[in-house]
Amino acid sequence: MSPVLSRRRPGFTLIELLVVIAIIAILIGLLLPAVQKVREAAARLQCQNNLKQMGLALHNYHDSNKFLPPWAFDFDFNPRPANPLGDQRQGHGALGLILPYIEQSNLVNSLHQEFSVIDPINWPPPWGVSPTAVSEVPIYRCPSAPERVIDYGPYFVSLGLPNKGVFTLGATDYAVVVGLHSNFKNSCAPLSPADVNRDQGVGALGVRGHMTVNGGMQGRLRITAMSDGTSNTIMIGEDAGRPQIYAKGVPVTPNAPGQAGWALNSAWADYNTYIEVRGYSSNGVTRDGGCCVVNCSNDHNFYGFHSGGLNAVRGDGSVQFMSDGTAPGVVAALVTRAGGEVFTDSN
Repeated sequence: MSPVLSRRRPGFTLIELLVVIAIIAILIGLLLPAVQKVREAAARLQCQNNLKQMGLALHNYHDSNKFLPPWAFDFDFNPRPANPLGDQRQGHGALGLILPYIEQSNLVNSLHQEFSVIDPINWPPPWGVSPTAVSEVPIYRCPSAPERVIDYGPYFVSLGLPNKGVFTLGATDYAVVVGLHSNFKNSCAPLSPADVNRDQGVGALGVRGHMTVNGGMQGRLRITAMSDGTSNTIMIGEDAGRPQIYAKGVPVTPNAPGQAGWALNSAWADYNTYIEVRGYSSNGVTRDGGCCVVNCSNDHNFYGFHSGGLNAVRGDGSVQFMSDGTAPGVVAALVTRAGGEVFTDSN
C-alpha cells in the first residue's frame, strides 16, 4: 500500500500579513472617532443630569425657605469667638447650602454652617478638624472636565500661614450666576443692566446674604424675581477645570498659586465660587479685552469641556446647551433675571 501524502496548507505570506494589519489599523482609525463621540455624548448627558439635579435642589430649597439661596452669605456677628483665626464673618456659598437637597445631608451634619468657612473647624486635616470639605460631591463634577486635585495649601502658605501640608478640597465644575460685570455691560451688552457690586448682582442668585444674630437670612431673592421668565434666566452654569485657568482650551502658565494660570474658587465649599460674566480677547487671555464670552476663560466665566459649548440650568429647571458662538447680548439676557431684554436663543 502506498503511503498517503499529507497536503500542507500554506501559511500567510509576509505581504498578506501586512495587508491584514493595515486593514485592522484602518478599521480602528474609523471606529475610534465614533467611540470618542459616544463617550462624549455620555459625558455630556451626565453633565446635564448633574445640572438637572442642582436645578431641582434650588427649587426644593426655595420651597422650604421661600427664597433662593444667596450666592454666598456673611455673618452680621462673630459666629465663633474661639476661632483661632480671629473674628471671621465670611459664611458659606450656595453649593454648600443646597447639600441637603441633593441627598448630602451627611455632609451637612458634619459641616458647621453656623460658623465661618474661614475657621479650622470647617477645614480639612491637617489644617483643621473637619473631613467634610475634602469630600467629593459626584454631581458637582463634570465627567468631561480634567481630573485634578484641589490643594489650597500653597496659597495659604503664600499668605504667611505655617505650612501644614496639603489642603485638599472637593472640586466643582459648576458655579452659581451672580450677574454681569459693568465692563462687560458697557463694552458688549449695552442693553442689559450690570451688577452694582457682588452684594447686588443682576443674576438669579445675585445677592450676597447676611445672617443675623437671631438666625435669619437677610438679602433674599424669590423665583418671582426672574421677571424675564424662568426659562430665560440661568441659575447655574459650567465653570470647569479650576484651579487651572484655561484660555480657549489652552492651559495658562505659569500656574502656581498667585500666578496667572492658577485660581482659587475651584471647590464647592469655597465661598467665592460664582460666575460674574466678563468679556475676553479672542484668544481668551486678556480679561475685558473683548467680547469673547462662552468657553473663552474659566476665570469666573461660563466654561466647559464639551465640543462646541457648555451646559447651564435655567430657572424653570430645564438644562440647555449654550454654544460657543452665542452672542454676548444673548448671554447677558440669559444671565439677567429682570433685564427686560428681547431675544431668542437662536440670536
